[in-house]
Amino acid sequence: QVQLVESGGGSVQAGGSLKLSCAASGYIFNSCGMGWYRQAPGKERELVSSISRFGATKYANSVKGRFTISQDKFKNTLFLQMNSLKTEDTAMYYCAADAPRDGFCRGEHNTWGQGTQVTVSS
Repeated sequence: QVQLVESGGGSVQAGGSLKLSCAASGYIFNSCGMGWYRQAPGKERELVSSISRFGATKYANSVKGRFTISQDKFKNTLFLQMNSLKTEDTAMYYCAADAPRDGFCRGEHNTWGQGTQVTVSS
């Protein structure tokens, strides 16, 4: 059973930094792609950043140049380094993975962690 456990959220002032971690277990780490999403109160969930199984990264325009996604395959951990945080980055952040079924990638992030709260104050 695939499990994703996020950590590293917290409260920070605008301009500060946080580093989120996502510990994965139960499958071959990032065998099909992973990502970070966020959802602010009253807003839809949005993809913040993703990393393919080949290491290719993508970012939402709103976080480009400020956030960096990375992974440690030896520790089965996904990271999101968040710098120059803004109040609009306040949200619950979720780690997600495309967990394969019967050895095949499903082409979408289908497994989610419980989330970690990030609050940025002015």
